[in-house]
Amino acid sequence: MIDWLSRLLMVAGAFFFFAGTVGLLRFPDVYSRLHALAKADNLGLGCVLLALALQADSVAVALKLLLIWPLVLAASAGVGFAIARRAHTLGIPPWRREQGR
Repeated sequence: MIDWLSRLLMVAGAFFFFAGTVGLLRFPDVYSRLHALAKADNLGLGCVLLALALQADSVAVALKLLLIWPLVLAASAGVGFAIARRAHTLGIPPWRREQGR
């Protein structure tokens, strides 16, 4: 049962990583691309780490794996803020749909 749950979480994590990559390639501006990566990749990482923690040999290893997730969440928030602030400072406007379309 744990093996199947672990596999399901791995597939879900891969799906979210794929969705974030598609968002990075398809979205029109830096702000929406950043949003796609931050949300999808963090959720994908959580699924993958939970799957790995379920397969860990000990509770200590599982906790160490799960500790990676909040650290990456904090780093992702900081980097995302820095990128968005720099884009705003450079005057890069958010994408707007043209009128009449």
